[in-house]
Amino acid sequence: MRRLLRGASRVLPLALLLAGPAVLAPMAWPEAGQAVAQTNRIIAVVNGDVVTANEITNRARLFALNSGMGANSEVLARLTPQVTRLLIDERLRMQEVQRRRILVGDDEVGEAVRDIESRNGLPQGGLAAQLRASGVEPRALYDQIRAQIGWSRLLRAMLGAQGEITPREVDDFVAAHKARTGEPEYLVSEIFIPVDEPGSEPEVRRFVDDVVGQLRRGVPFPAAATQFSQSQTALQGGDMGWVRPDEFDPAVASLLQRMPQGAIANPTRVPGGFQIVALRQKRETGREMATLVTLRQAFYPFTSALDPQNPTQQQRDAVERARTLQDKSCATVEAAGRNGSRPADPGAVRLDTMQPPQLRDLIAALPLGRGSQPIITPEGVMVIAVCTKEARNLAELTPDQARSQILRDRVELISRQLQRDLRRRATIEQRS
Repeated sequence: MRRLLRGASRVLPLALLLAGPAVLAPMAWPEAGQAVAQTNRIIAVVNGDVVTANEITNRARLFALNSGMGANSEVLARLTPQVTRLLIDERLRMQEVQRRRILVGDDEVGEAVRDIESRNGLPQGGLAAQLRASGVEPRALYDQIRAQIGWSRLLRAMLGAQGEITPREVDDFVAAHKARTGEPEYLVSEIFIPVDEPGSEPEVRRFVDDVVGQLRRGVPFPAAATQFSQSQTALQGGDMGWVRPDEFDPAVASLLQRMPQGAIANPTRVPGGFQIVALRQKRETGREMATLVTLRQAFYPFTSALDPQNPTQQQRDAVERARTLQDKSCATVEAAGRNGSRPADPGAVRLDTMQPPQLRDLIAALPLGRGSQPIITPEGVMVIAVCTKEARNLAELTPDQARSQILRDRVELISRQLQRDLRRRATIEQRS
């Protein structure tokens, strides 16, 4: 329901940080804005390319900004080993992208940055200004975006013919899903941290334990997954979607069957590394009925704080504009809201999960295809029209969902194999 009230929020194909308005709220960091001594001291050399202390500090600060952690010296020191590892892996990926002559233009990075600014209500250049104000050089984000675009493009190219999912494969996948109707399945988010060498396992274990501690203290799971997970699900903030127990390592499957909803498990050693899972929901395969509604809305903001006993003329005018939409069609309400600060078409919304309950009850009672009476809030006045209402089984697997899952699994396999190969062939020198 946040999309209806605050604006559209969608998952991008890239693991872009700063994915929502709250992330960019000003933060009182002890070291933000201060002249912190930085050097170009070399921390690692990766096939001849260097990773500097300045880059590591900026990337650690970027994660702290995105996750809401305080960027004090203790936090930055704790993040340094894994951030170093991530930057080494990023260098390896970009070297392979460049070797295969896959280009990522500045215009593509710029478009991604403008998308972030648009979704956060920032003017052009506003994101860079906010990052600098928080002690982060914008290039830390730009480099990460460039690496994500290039790596995703490389993996798709490597898939070749495997990237074309046949109708027969989709039909078989959907049929297998239907055959499991009634079995348990779980809505899971994950963070996967690889262990490439036996000698690095104690260090990686310390890091994943620290990640779990931060998650349980309130760091958003998508922020941690986007920054640290080496699974392709990191591109969606760790979201694995609805999965069955047999899709996990047996140790993780056993945990999921015993976990309460909302829990975050301790790190589990699985083939290739450590996996952290968060259980968001449980259901039976093929069974989840819900009522979906499609809406249109027009919102007229107030330019000053509302005093219900003494509204300003601007506030009265906004209410009168909204009143002209009462009982009007969905198309009329959408046209009136098209240039507003909130989306005129917030998409399909699940009725039983709408918040707050008062809004849910109001929408449930509205007749189809007619604008509501003006709904006055402290920020402004809006009119909502319910355009369709449909009972749907959300647990049914559509062909498009099946195709996406098959493709995701194939991309994940290629990504892990290629990353291991790049590590194995690389010449990496780490300095104290």
